[in-house]
Amino acid sequence: MNARAQKIVWPALVAVVLLAMWQGLVVAFEIPPFLVPSPLRVAQVLVNDAGLLFGSLYTTLKITLFAFLTAVVLGVLVAFAFVQSRVIETAFFPYAVLLQVTPIVAIAPLIIIWVKDPTASLVICATLVALFPIIANTTLGLRSVNPGLMSYFKLNHATRVQTLTRLRIPSALPYFFGGLRISSGLALIGAVVAEFVAGTGGTGTGLAYQILQAGYQLNIPRMFAALFLITVTGVLLFALMSVASRWALGGWHESETSHD
Repeated sequence: MNARAQKIVWPALVAVVLLAMWQGLVVAFEIPPFLVPSPLRVAQVLVNDAGLLFGSLYTTLKITLFAFLTAVVLGVLVAFAFVQSRVIETAFFPYAVLLQVTPIVAIAPLIIIWVKDPTASLVICATLVALFPIIANTTLGLRSVNPGLMSYFKLNHATRVQTLTRLRIPSALPYFFGGLRISSGLALIGAVVAEFVAGTGGTGTGLAYQILQAGYQLNIPRMFAALFLITVTGVLLFALMSVASRWALGGWHESETSHD
């Protein structure tokens, strides 16, 4: 079995064992479904309520992707500005950190009040959560260039644009894709948290709102089904970013070409 197959087979085996143990414990101890539903009950709800749950998944996924793309564009632009001047980075980087450490739960109600469009307000909240990893990782990558190569570029009187496009950006790609893997999951978290806040006011039809409604109705199997869809979505987003990283770096960078 090659290394790529092992990355799929072993986690799948662990998942099967855990699900079997979960099913066995629920059946053996006769735990009622309004406390802990069995995996089979959750799967049944996924099938029966597919229209409702997958429609909500589409809403959550739409907000997540919009927020993620916005965070990537803004994060890269900010990182480019930071790398051009230490003064700019020193003056504004603390405010980027401020975005990271400020709880989105605290500011989401304000954003939802200020922004009249519900979808736009949710996208803004999720973007704020996903933005910092892009800024931090891309800035670090743009500055992590080989000193010898930097001296060579200066010796040949390379312009700022040439240095950026031919030296700094290729050097920053591994860091950038690392930021994408982190930011994609954070965008999903931000979207779900924002939906929770909006859902308490009666707006929003994403998976978080379905979780809230299921909790009010003690429909715990549906709650677990919605949580399952959120989890699978996060894993798929991470896997997609990993594939993109392997596609972009696999032919030349040691992080993707080296094998244990």
